[in-house]
Amino acid sequence: MGFVYGIQDLKTRERGQENCYLITNGLGGFSSASILGSNVRNDHSLFMACVKSPNMRVNLVNRLEERLQVGEKEYSISTQDYSDEEKSKRENGYRYQQLFRFEDYPEWTYLVDGVEVQKKLVMKQEENTIAISYTIDNRSNKESELFLTPYFQFAKKGENMEKEQSIRKEGACIVSGDLKLYSWSNGEVHSYDTCYEEDFFYAYDQCDGRREYGRCAKNHTITMKIGKKEKKQLVLLYSMKELWKSNEVEEQQLLQEVHNLFQEEIQYRKQLVIKSELKEQVAQMLVKSANQFISKRESTGGKTILAGFPFFEDWGRDTMIAMVGCCISTKQFDVAKDIFYTFMEYCKKGIMPNLFPEGDLAPMYNTVDASLLFINAVYLYYEQTNDIAFLEDAYPVMKDILYWYQKGTDHGIHMDMDGLIMAGEGFDQVTWMDVRIGDILPTPRHGKPVEINAYWYSALKSMEHFANILKEDANEYETLAIKVKDSFCKQFWNEEKQCLKDVIGKDRGEKAEDQIRCNQIWAISMPFTMLPIEQEKKVVDTVFEKLYTPCGLRSLEIEDEEFHGFYGGEQKVRDLAYHQGTVWAFPLGAYYLAYLKVNGYSQEAKEVVKRQLLPLENVLREGCVGQIAEIYDGLRPVSSKGCFAQAWSVGELLRVYECLEK
Repeated sequence: MGFVYGIQDLKTRERGQENCYLITNGLGGFSSASILGSNVRNDHSLFMACVKSPNMRVNLVNRLEERLQVGEKEYSISTQDYSDEEKSKRENGYRYQQLFRFEDYPEWTYLVDGVEVQKKLVMKQEENTIAISYTIDNRSNKESELFLTPYFQFAKKGENMEKEQSIRKEGACIVSGDLKLYSWSNGEVHSYDTCYEEDFFYAYDQCDGRREYGRCAKNHTITMKIGKKEKKQLVLLYSMKELWKSNEVEEQQLLQEVHNLFQEEIQYRKQLVIKSELKEQVAQMLVKSANQFISKRESTGGKTILAGFPFFEDWGRDTMIAMVGCCISTKQFDVAKDIFYTFMEYCKKGIMPNLFPEGDLAPMYNTVDASLLFINAVYLYYEQTNDIAFLEDAYPVMKDILYWYQKGTDHGIHMDMDGLIMAGEGFDQVTWMDVRIGDILPTPRHGKPVEINAYWYSALKSMEHFANILKEDANEYETLAIKVKDSFCKQFWNEEKQCLKDVIGKDRGEKAEDQIRCNQIWAISMPFTMLPIEQEKKVVDTVFEKLYTPCGLRSLEIEDEEFHGFYGGEQKVRDLAYHQGTVWAFPLGAYYLAYLKVNGYSQEAKEVVKRQLLPLENVLREGCVGQIAEIYDGLRPVSSKGCFAQAWSVGELLRVYECLEK
């Protein structure tokens, strides 16, 4: 499916800048801006390269200023905001924009005095290379000329250029420090001394208390003249790789190279859909979107999943949740296995790493759920592949995880006498509700969290299953699972509220136990669950009544006195709201899977879920085109917040479409 935005969607600058595009290169690099082509975040960039996959990203080409001269009149067809002091410099190209379209790459169409300009851009997979193409169709009786001025930053993602930073043009190469960017164009290049712009304005960072101004450098302009009734193509090709030794490249060779890049991307994304075997159009779009999170990781030599754009890196918890939909549901089994092996290698004292930092720093292991979710992902992988060789490799690691969780390991993770898992101590936040603000823990969940024990039981049953397949002793896992089930059903059921308690433990009060949160839904959606079917149905109904929205599940019910209905403002304010009512997209997948399960996967239940999924097409049009965001406001979830593209949001909804088509 494709997405088309016409002038009715672009009535004002503010409306056009609500939505953005994202394309990625499988290395951690990306290109992203609003559908007007403007940068409204300091993380927006025409060409965000990745010098060491997946997180050492550099904003090389920040943006392109685009001007079109028709006869004696000149028009700005690019759009960009500047600081209040420099509003006279504001570019208003959206007034001439007729169209934005996205399917496999972004495309813009502008119309000025009988001259139509079509722009599109694409990144090459697994290479720091980007191509921008302009087709100028001059149907007027006037001479016209297109002017393109690239603005460079050569700064780390999210950071500003240094005041003393030098950026210079050396032939076809742009140089700053140790970084080199090669550029080629069939237009005429006009070089001049490097000058700087200090006051680019980022409206979507200002409202969240982030850096709101940007600094860029420019040192040349590229032009092309188009005669009356003439049609021409102007292309730019940027790469950190020296594609041609000579600065002078034959125009036809350059045009063919750019054409090939666009065709390669179309075929690449088409093959992703074919491999997935999913038929529904939204599902097919999600397959393409899911692939945008998969990246190489240079430090391990394997694959990884970036948690979200533009802010997040690759985290263990997010990876184990996201990979089920992004890799297994899409039948990218080799990628899934590659990710498994990476995490297996770094498993320490039963804990999977939650973060792979760059450089010589050691991985961080501050998570209780990643290891248990790893076992769940292996179960779902094996269910589809029957990969016995991999299972034999993974079995010792999974056995070690269960050993350490019983014995006790870091961050207070240990099995209590009743067989349930306890986790968290001090200021450690080891579940996904992990915000810490200095000495403040907005959602302290030390004790026995409901979803962790749901994962624990399912992991035990999975290991019982694996042990039987591999002719190992399964009695230990079978016996312990029975004990865990008995303890869970007795201790977590909240008869008064007809749902599950969120977290129990000696340091938790009744208030925390009684809070209605989305975490309980995983006790119904895991491969192996503990509650009687009547109670499972009640949990699903309570979650629907108190937490469900078409964009996701609320992290806390509205009636709770700690509920925050709005997410925004400076970071402390945002963090206090993050898990206190904010709507999260990824638990929605578990809700739909749980609903289908408790209704016996009946045709009627499938029709209900299909109907409730209908708004998802609008969700894909809002925010980042074709993507699902991280979070939404708790009270009125109409605008995406946080990361505009989140891996586990996409992956978990993909699992639902896969289930519906089985």
